[in-house]
Amino acid sequence: MLGDSTVRTPTMSLLTLQNVAKRFDGVTAVDDVSFTIDRGEVVGFLGPNGAGKSTTMRMITQFLEPDAGAITLDGTPIAADSRAAKRRIGYLPENNPLYGDMLVADYLGFIADLRQIAGAERARALDAAVASTGLEPVFYRPIGELSKGFRQRTGLAQAILHRPDLLVLDEPTEGLDPNQRVEIRHLIADLGRDRTVLLSTHVLSEVRQSCSRLLIINQGRIVADGGVDTLIQRAEGAVQISVEATGTSVAQRLATLPGVARVEPSDVPGGRTRVTLTATGEQDLRPEIFAMATRERWVLYELHQEQGSLEALFRQLTAAAPAAPAAAATVEPPPAERGATP
Repeated sequence: MLGDSTVRTPTMSLLTLQNVAKRFDGVTAVDDVSFTIDRGEVVGFLGPNGAGKSTTMRMITQFLEPDAGAITLDGTPIAADSRAAKRRIGYLPENNPLYGDMLVADYLGFIADLRQIAGAERARALDAAVASTGLEPVFYRPIGELSKGFRQRTGLAQAILHRPDLLVLDEPTEGLDPNQRVEIRHLIADLGRDRTVLLSTHVLSEVRQSCSRLLIINQGRIVADGGVDTLIQRAEGAVQISVEATGTSVAQRLATLPGVARVEPSDVPGGRTRVTLTATGEQDLRPEIFAMATRERWVLYELHQEQGSLEALFRQLTAAAPAAPAAAATVEPPPAERGATP
């Protein structure tokens, strides 16, 4: 498993999962998962569909019970005092169940009743939740008439109404347009200033902008745990080099360089070839690429290196197919050649 060398003290962690497992009809959905989350962290929880993210979140929020292992808040098993644990956790599930015929005001009042929030505390809690989520303009409107963005805000408001220590958000921006995503992202960032947040999402750009730490789960097991930038830097194949040139056999010749694991060429206007190299070694290949371009008499238009993206890291850790051997670079044909008869 990829991760950093930080030693987290279990007694100081807000949330701890230790060897947690869950099975459905003999199929293992979560397999021996262990991690901790400290107070004040905003943690991104990533994985492909069916990897075990939602199941893990449902066990943390006690919608499901683990078949094995332990989940604790401040060292106390949540199963030992389920009601007390639920008071400390806010949850926005992926499907965001709301009552469309209720006014936002009535719905949040209903949640306050379920949470047994009464009197002056009730008024303060409602005011704080509405202000934090920007629901003032729609407070007296039926939920069924709201945009998807305001419905998500309503779901967030119910999740924070009781001021939980831990906020668990499962795909909070799913189905939103780009403007709504930005609004919810900013809202989550604001909420994360005084709460601990576990955020599941498929929008990887949100993780870079909202989270300080990353957990990646694949096939029910944690395969990476650490700071976002640290994981990207340490991941094998994290360095990518863009080359644009005219000449003979550009992609094929670049694939022979030591440390090149993958070559993805594409044609661009003007007869040029653009190539994206994925390099696994620590050596900077740009001097060798320049020297090769000189020997081969290529005209070099671009030579640029950047650290690998979060998308590349995600693909590396969750790809179903085994990675290509490091000794032989994989050369992908340009789009025009894919599917052509040999």
